[in-house]
Amino acid sequence: METERTSIERFRQLKKEIRGSQEYLIVGIDVAKDKHHAFLGTATGKTLLRRLIFENNKAGFEKLRTQVEAIKVQHALSKVVFGLEPTGNYHKPIGMYLIKWGFNVVLVAGSAVKNNRVLLDGRWDKHDTKCAANVADLISQGKCLYYESPSATISDLRDLLSLRKRLKKEEHSLKMRIRNGLIAKHFPELDRYYNRCESENLAIVRWCLDPKTIVNMEFNRFFQIVTSRERGTAQRRRLFAIWNMAWNSIGCVTHEACEFEAKLLVEKLKQVRDFILETQQLIETVSRRVPEYRCLLTIPGFGPYVSSRVIATISNPYRFESQNQVLKMAGYDLSADRSGKNSDKAVPVISKKGNGDLRYALYQAALVASTKDCDIILYYTNMLRGRERERGIKTKMRVKLAAKLLVIAWTLMKKKESFNPDYLNIE
Repeated sequence: METERTSIERFRQLKKEIRGSQEYLIVGIDVAKDKHHAFLGTATGKTLLRRLIFENNKAGFEKLRTQVEAIKVQHALSKVVFGLEPTGNYHKPIGMYLIKWGFNVVLVAGSAVKNNRVLLDGRWDKHDTKCAANVADLISQGKCLYYESPSATISDLRDLLSLRKRLKKEEHSLKMRIRNGLIAKHFPELDRYYNRCESENLAIVRWCLDPKTIVNMEFNRFFQIVTSRERGTAQRRRLFAIWNMAWNSIGCVTHEACEFEAKLLVEKLKQVRDFILETQQLIETVSRRVPEYRCLLTIPGFGPYVSSRVIATISNPYRFESQNQVLKMAGYDLSADRSGKNSDKAVPVISKKGNGDLRYALYQAALVASTKDCDIILYYTNMLRGRERERGIKTKMRVKLAAKLLVIAWTLMKKKESFNPDYLNIE
């Protein structure tokens, strides 16, 4: 933690003194898959090496380090800063290599690179040499971001959350393929019951996709095939209605290919759900290694997933100097287009420029907390008081509550304390 705090302070000092400095050698790197392009210059705009191409391997990285050290000595420069534009995962090996050797490494935002490109020479064309110079130019202006090198635990947690997100997308895709590709074509009447009891509906798709198959069997036999256990009268009534609908179904005739696809999709969906469960269990196991995890679990609405998401995103709470920076990181900062005659009437809204996954998780936490926890219900009610009839006010206030919960989570991570309702009244 202390090492990371030191690197954060060094970054803040860099941003303060880089503009117009005579001490810094700035290395802008355009990251690629096989070969990287580097531009070496100073903060005053002087070009020292216009193009240096090096391969994405150890020999290439050593070539870069040797060349940078030589130019640093030749021009009597005392400090070096490397800048990278985050490109997929390709920038991570070179970034970690440079950090391991003790160099200052910063990031430049992709949107800043795009907007600054035309300012270099008044042209819109894009090529690797110009992109590297563009990165260096942004760093010389102090328009760069902190390059975070998280601990192994945080890195594992982020990878697992990313994996969970991809698996959830795959799960949704399979559900839509079953519903829109199979049920809508072969047994459309089943669609109205699709969200009632999904396990039974999947069994119908797997074994009885063709309504004629259902028609040719007694109800009790149909009931045994599609259920794993009897849940009561409501279950029997629902399945009896489905069995009756099969007699007058307008669905298309199924063939061997359709039945094979149904079998494949249902089994794959179950497999993906098993993977999601395993991933979530591992996420919780890794999260318990972080002391702040137990503190976050005490916040109303914060379950294992939301707490893990907050920890993975914030990582080190001390890298934020104020709550405004935390809100900006999540995209909860307010912004408005104030220009022209109507500038005074502009209504600020959240920017949504930050971490969308974190915003979604926090809104779900706010939704649960505002209906389950007495202290949060009282706080939420007071937020609504006097504005109850405004359109969409409940959603707006839940977004505001989600932002409040994020600030509280950040505070608890710093203090390593459990939730206290008094935090709700602190501005």
